[in-house]
Amino acid sequence: MDDAFPALAELAAEERELQFTSFTNDDAWDLGAALVASGRRDGAPIAVAVVRNGSRLFSAALTGATPDNDAWIERKTRVVHRFGHSSLYVRQASIERGTTFEGEFGLDPRRYAAHGGAFPVLVRSVGPVGAVVVSGLPQLDDHRMVVAAIRAHLGG
Repeated sequence: MDDAFPALAELAAEERELQFTSFTNDDAWDLGAALVASGRRDGAPIAVAVVRNGSRLFSAALTGATPDNDAWIERKTRVVHRFGHSSLYVRQASIERGTTFEGEFGLDPRRYAAHGGAFPVLVRSVGPVGAVVVSGLPQLDDHRMVVAAIRAHLGG
């Protein structure tokens, strides 16, 4: 896999592409289950969460995941909720502006983490309503895993 961080334009294109017409509890379950299946297949020590409107609709931790992964999920999810973009998008936006997320926004790093792995649940004509989050792999792999699951779910 390419370990170069994607450009902001590429991350914005993912967000334009990966939008739902609606997002139900069944969608949350299906996405979470797909991420668990992928993690099991790859032997990935991940934790997974799917949230909508502040409610956690799916949560799982595979072998090797730790309580730290839950903390990372919460911190990355807060970034998605606050900014309406993927956690990796928010990270890259700061970098492309010549700074860091931490330096630009001054948010408590114990509460916010602009690291890849949290992607907004975007509903067309509505906007962001939640997040799909993976923690446990390097941040680019977390991000790619979530994007692949959403893309597959949407039939892309």
